[in-house]
Amino acid sequence: MKGKGFVVAIDGPAGSGKSTTARLCAQRLGFFYLDTGAMYRAITLKVLKSGVDIRDGQALKRLLNSTNVDVVWCRGKLQVKLDGQDVSESIRSPEVSERVSEVSAIKAVREKMVEEQRRLAKGKNVVCEGRDIGSVVFPEAQLKVFLDCDLEERVKRRKKELNGGKSTRIGMGVVKKNILKRDRIDSQRSVSPLRRVPEAILIDTTHLTVAEQVAVVCALAQQRLAGR
Repeated sequence: MKGKGFVVAIDGPAGSGKSTTARLCAQRLGFFYLDTGAMYRAITLKVLKSGVDIRDGQALKRLLNSTNVDVVWCRGKLQVKLDGQDVSESIRSPEVSERVSEVSAIKAVREKMVEEQRRLAKGKNVVCEGRDIGSVVFPEAQLKVFLDCDLEERVKRRKKELNGGKSTRIGMGVVKKNILKRDRIDSQRSVSPLRRVPEAILIDTTHLTVAEQVAVVCALAQQRLAGR
């Protein structure tokens, strides 16, 4: 598909299928895929490695000013780069998962990331996912979708994702605890909380296969594109 500046914004809680759906929709539509969640994970990784106290506003500001987060396609795979280094695997660690919502709730962090996300999407047809895409990052997006899913199913999906191909196995209890914590922080934070904007189309993915949810979102995008 051709054209410029068409944004598909996919929001929803952890484990609802946002990342997989967004990535596959982007491939099918021929759009750029912007994984905003991975960008927040990269910032969280840097905070953890640096030892910066996130309550120290000045220290955090200096860290953000010296940080570059980018997402690029390389040999058919999406790479997340932190200050030029590929961190695609390390940002998925349990340590990062434990802290990402806490770090992401900080106003300065969100302002930095929104700026970067808009920069990366400028002039492109893009599918992006997160928690404030339709409400804050791209409020003028041509298509807004909100994915939701039953908690237990979200836990199963996230456990499978985290344990895939790894020798270290993470238990269901740990995964559920992390998801509930992220839900609470994401929904209650004062800056850009997770919420469904009125114009976003709600899709419950609990009983949908990946192929089915991708097909639904792509069909909606194609309808909007046809009506331009």
